[in-house]
Amino acid sequence: MIEARGLVKRYGSTTAVDHLSFDVRPGTVTGFLGPNGAGKSTTMRMIIGLDRPDAGQARINGHGYRELRWPLREVGALLEAKAFLPGRTARAHLTALAAANAIPRRRVNDVLEITGLEQAGERRAGKFSLGMAQRLGIAAALLGDPAVLLLDEPVNGLDPDGIRWIRNLLKSLAAAGRTVLVSSHLISEIAQTADELIVIGRGRLLAQTSVAELAARSSSLEEAFFALTEGSTEYSASNIAYQGSLL
Repeated sequence: MIEARGLVKRYGSTTAVDHLSFDVRPGTVTGFLGPNGAGKSTTMRMIIGLDRPDAGQARINGHGYRELRWPLREVGALLEAKAFLPGRTARAHLTALAAANAIPRRRVNDVLEITGLEQAGERRAGKFSLGMAQRLGIAAALLGDPAVLLLDEPVNGLDPDGIRWIRNLLKSLAAAGRTVLVSSHLISEIAQTADELIVIGRGRLLAQTSVAELAARSSSLEEAFFALTEGSTEYSASNIAYQGSLL
């Protein structure tokens, strides 16, 4: 379980996360939604100890991330697709992570197979496409067979087959009793993947509800999301149709 209580993160005069509290329960896929600049990535970074909150705390199964003896065996995270040394092969990258976390080396073969990278294991990761880099990041998140997973925009760069694969993977992980928190800008994808939703805007909690309950507020989940986040969008383009010349 993930528990966030009163999280605050400021960068100078800007408050990125503003007294944010929520729970992510095991056995469900929880979608983490919000406009650009809402504070989703910053919140996930605080949960796994990459950023220190100015106030509040985040706990994973009752412990702060920095208290975990073997973090990768308890929490898997994908926050940046290309978080690897580009000169290393995919297998070497995963093997180094396994060794640092006392994970059996055979697990490297397992996650390469799970993510469809078994034929690309000896290729240098720096040559990977964005979609393959995403798969490698997911492989790293799964390496320790953790009970808790946090994935930031995991479908970025994936083709339709890859999107279907990650959708089924997340559902199977939740069905096995794991805690899964996944952020996305694709509301339609979240609608097909998540059970629960956490919606934030300007760093504040706007709703924690089920997909069905939020969708029931309007004609569609997308319309309900727009209504909920109205006034919380930092970068909003005009809806006026373009009338000018294309030259």
